[in-house]
Amino acid sequence: MATTVETIAEAVTPEFEHSNERLRRRRGALLALPAYLYLIIFFVIPFGIVVVYSFATRTRFGTDLSGWNLNSYRRLGDDLVRDVLFRSAWLALLTTVVCLVLAYPFSYYMATRSERTRNLMLVFVMIPFWTNFLVRTYAWRVILGTDGPYSQLTSAVGLGSGRLLFTQVAVVLGLVYGFLPFMILPLYASIERVDPRLLEASRDLYATGFGTFRRILLPLSMPGVIAGSILVFVPSLGAYVTPSILGGAKTTLLGSYIVTQFLSARDFPFGAALSFVLMIVMLSATLIYFRKGGRTL
Repeated sequence: MATTVETIAEAVTPEFEHSNERLRRRRGALLALPAYLYLIIFFVIPFGIVVVYSFATRTRFGTDLSGWNLNSYRRLGDDLVRDVLFRSAWLALLTTVVCLVLAYPFSYYMATRSERTRNLMLVFVMIPFWTNFLVRTYAWRVILGTDGPYSQLTSAVGLGSGRLLFTQVAVVLGLVYGFLPFMILPLYASIERVDPRLLEASRDLYATGFGTFRRILLPLSMPGVIAGSILVFVPSLGAYVTPSILGGAKTTLLGSYIVTQFLSARDFPFGAALSFVLMIVMLSATLIYFRKGGRTL
């Protein structure tokens, strides 16, 4: 028996361990190969095409890929472009803050209920995903329209014929409605993992409710806050459907402006430059999520 153990121990050499590790890596690479191919075909190659077009030159006959320059990136400093960028960033930030304010107490309430109640509330949160996003956005157009329920309600209470459609308020309402579940779900997952005994200990030490929230609950749920904020801010920044349907021509945001450059103005280099900047912002936000929130969520 002792001889057998010694033989096995001699066989487990550093060369054997390295060979076994290389074998595991090859197996992992083969399993991940379909995902790598998917990313290369549908992300890396399109991203490279966008980068190439962003340095191209617009001509009367189309796009000249041989005349590389930085003219499209210089146009990012134009007053019109800066207005669109600032308006998009402001509405995306406002949408994120509103979603966070609405989602945090809801997520806390849901995380502190019984398992049956939590599952039921999760179903209610997921129900909007069962309907097409475009249909839900058009429903808001009917609600906020001149003859919609909102206008009829304001007229009934003597406030006149109120109209929110084609305003920034309507855009924020639509974005909050569309992206609120993306804030609720990460917050719920993060708050649910907080040990309730920590909150009880804080109250036993005469901490106020706000003090317990500020010192215990909020720091421990910060990964969910970061993840939810990124999941709401990034798509809100490049949103196209909601601003186009609820905002109209007076509320042009970055997504709508990019589509205009490609389809109407036929300025592919400038549209590609705007898209490249937007993708860089999204990638940066994703890296922040993985560094700050993704590891502990």
